[in-house]
Amino acid sequence: MRYTTLVGAMLLLALLITACGPAAVTGVPTQVQPLATQIASTVVPAVTSLAGATSATPAATGTSEASVPVTGETTVKATLSDNYGPILVDADGVALYIYTKDTQNGDSSACTDEECTAEWTPLTTQGAPVAGAGAIQKLLGTITREDGTMQVTYNGWPLYYFAEDNGAGSTNGQGDEGTWFLVSPAGKAIPE
Repeated sequence: MRYTTLVGAMLLLALLITACGPAAVTGVPTQVQPLATQIASTVVPAVTSLAGATSATPAATGTSEASVPVTGETTVKATLSDNYGPILVDADGVALYIYTKDTQNGDSSACTDEECTAEWTPLTTQGAPVAGAGAIQKLLGTITREDGTMQVTYNGWPLYYFAEDNGAGSTNGQGDEGTWFLVSPAGKAIPE
């Protein structure tokens, strides 16, 4: 019982040190900072091996933090659609679409009038977009819309939401007007 409590306390301490990272040593005299960093890098592996949690080490040490937006970045990830296979979605699982009237690798959107944007909302971001599970970071980019907002692109195509989708799992916009299509993780339009 004491061993389990001790290991649990050490694991919690290691996770706190890891999660806080540099912030945990901020304000510490500079001669002590290397020691704090050394303790953090030594305690985390030791505690996780004691607890037998080696499979949890990547998540616990924050190695996957590149897919977690921090300051307004938008996350694009892949999910498996019931009808269309793997598709791109936002962080909440809402389907994303491309408009074939846009120009791939262009610098603007063809969906700018009020009627179009009321039905097809651009996926925007306040920072560099982030690739979540199944998406490819190097395919993500942005364009600047006429109103100054940054719209997320994938494989050079601006991304949009469909107003009539009802949340995660909904793909009602697929094939709309023969110009709006779901997007594969490879960045291609998914045929109807």
